[in-house]
Amino acid sequence: MFGFSMFPFPPRPFKVQYYCFSVAMIPGNERDDVERGGKIIMPPSALDHLTRLNINYPMLFKLHNSKTNRSSHSGVLEFVADEGKVYLPHWMMRNLMLEEGDVIEIESVSLPVATFSRFQPQSPDFLDISNPKAVLENCLRNFACLTTGDIINIKYNQKDYELSVLETQPGAAVTIIECDMNVEFAAPLGYKEPNSEQESLDESSERSDNLSNEGSGFIPFFGEGYRLDGKQKKTIEDENVGFKIPTVRGIPDYDWKVGVITFMRNVRQPVKEAQKDDEDKFQPFYGQGHVLSTNRHRK
Repeated sequence: MFGFSMFPFPPRPFKVQYYCFSVAMIPGNERDDVERGGKIIMPPSALDHLTRLNINYPMLFKLHNSKTNRSSHSGVLEFVADEGKVYLPHWMMRNLMLEEGDVIEIESVSLPVATFSRFQPQSPDFLDISNPKAVLENCLRNFACLTTGDIINIKYNQKDYELSVLETQPGAAVTIIECDMNVEFAAPLGYKEPNSEQESLDESSERSDNLSNEGSGFIPFFGEGYRLDGKQKKTIEDENVGFKIPTVRGIPDYDWKVGVITFMRNVRQPVKEAQKDDEDKFQPFYGQGHVLSTNRHRK
């Protein structure tokens, strides 16, 4: 449409107030798709009003809380809310400091396309993700725009991660629909740089502890056993197996000379004479038996 000056009419703004509620208050089944994204649910009358206006697409809105003077931006997912109500993700209500049933002002806006954004994870657990940029790119598909200063919530592997939007370019609020955006991450909150000197000391002490523990000797399958027939089992020394001889591991021969080959042999230790104390000695499978029925004597 053109006026008498042959210039198009400027788009008329959409500015309405609604009672806001969290996604959990939507009647019916749970809407996890709304909670994981950055879009809101508006009433059908809003769609009818927007189609009558000369607005820009995609539909983007500025959310403003007049009580705390806090603002954010979002897209719209559906127009199925009850009249006079709008449903927001919980993280968005927390950023705007809104309670259930508070009044929020929604205005249609046009935002520039994002070219750069920088995020700061709110927990060091975010570093456990192998490819954080790919995970963030996949999660941001449910978002329509970003606002500097917001703390968004993403979900990965059944775990929630919070990210603070530190910077967006070319403006404080940008749209991320069909854009080529560069992403950077700041150090997470609570993250401490590892001290290289302290790590080297810890590794050296750990290695010395391992060498001392191995020097005491490892005896595999060491213990006592009993046979079902009551006979004495063969000892390890009788089987000529040198398991009871502690072996020193991990200690090199510092006196080794080039050209000399040393063959190490394990010398069997003398077996101590066993104490013959039948009274105090444990006897396996020892006891008395009784017969349930006795044989009758023939007449």
